[in-house]
Amino acid sequence: MREACESGTDCHNGGAPCGNGVEYYLNAVRAGLADQSSAPACLLRLQLLQPVPGTEQSLTPIRPSSALAMLVRPIEEEIHQRQAIAQGLQRALDPIETLYNAQQRPTTDLVMLTGLPAINAAIDDATERCTSELLTAQPGGSRSVTVLTEALQRSRDLLARGVRLRTLYQHTVRHNPATMEYVHQVTDAGARAQVRTLDELFERLIIFDREVAFIPARSDRQSALEVRNQALITFLVDVYEHAWQRATPLAPRGRSREEPSVVPSIRRTICQLLISGYVDEAIARRLGMSVRTCRSHIAKIAEQLGSTNRAQLGYLLATSDLLGEPDTTVPE
Repeated sequence: MREACESGTDCHNGGAPCGNGVEYYLNAVRAGLADQSSAPACLLRLQLLQPVPGTEQSLTPIRPSSALAMLVRPIEEEIHQRQAIAQGLQRALDPIETLYNAQQRPTTDLVMLTGLPAINAAIDDATERCTSELLTAQPGGSRSVTVLTEALQRSRDLLARGVRLRTLYQHTVRHNPATMEYVHQVTDAGARAQVRTLDELFERLIIFDREVAFIPARSDRQSALEVRNQALITFLVDVYEHAWQRATPLAPRGRSREEPSVVPSIRRTICQLLISGYVDEAIARRLGMSVRTCRSHIAKIAEQLGSTNRAQLGYLLATSDLLGEPDTTVPE
C-alpha cells in the first residue's frame, strides 16, 4: 500500500490531482486497470490506485471516498492515541489537584458578589461567624422600617453572643423616628453597642472581626466585594477609626448628657459643598437628606449672610468665616 500524502508534499495542484492525474484516473476507471509504471505519483499518494493482488505492475482504481477513508484512518488513530495520553495525564493529576486544593484557603482574598441574594447570603454567613466585633458604616440617611426590623434582630443576636457593635450614620438620621427608634433599642440592649453620626460619610462598609469586610462594587449597590486581604482590611479599619473619632455620639434614651447640636456641622458641610460647585441634589445625596431639607438649610445660610441669589451667596460664603473653625455656628 502506498504511503499517505505527508504534510508539505505536492499531492495536488489547486485542489485537483497533479498534471494529467484526473484524466489518467478516469481512463483507469473506464478500463478497470492501470499500469504502475505510467501512473502519476499523485494518484499513488492519494491512494486512488491500488495494487491488484497476484500481480506486480497492475493497479486498480478505487472510489475516492474509499481512498479518503484509508488516508484519514491513521490520522484518526493518532488522535485517539493522543486523547488516551491526555486522559491518562488527567487521571494521574486529579488526585494531586484534590490534595493541593485541600491545602489552600477556602476563599480568595477578593470575591465579587453579584446580586442582592448573593450579597445577603455572604453577609449572613459572616454574621453567624462573628465572635467579637462588628463595624458598620451606613451612609444615605434614614433606612426603611423593613430593613431596620431585620437589622435589629441581627444586632440583638450579636449582642447576646458578646459581640461589640459600632455603627456610623449621617447626622440626618437624628431626625428620622424609625431609625432613631432602632438606635435606641440597640443601644439600650447593652453598653457594647455604640452609634455615632457624621455630616458626610464614605460608602457603605461592614467589617466582621477585622477579618472580612464588605464594600460596594458599584454605585447601584447590586454588587459587592468581599475582602479578606489583611492589608486592605487594616486600611479600611483605619479609615473607619478616623471617621469614628470625628463623629458625634448618639446617646441612648434616659442618659442625662444632652448631645450637642449637629446642625452647625451639617450647614458648614453644605457651605463647603456649595463653594465647591455642587448642586442642591448632589449635596442632598451626599449628606443623606432630602433636596427639600437641603434647600431649607441653604435658605437659612443665605438669610444669615443677607444673600439674595446664588452668585452673591457664593461670594459671601468665600469671604465669611462660616468655613473656618469647626465650632462656628450657624443660627437656625
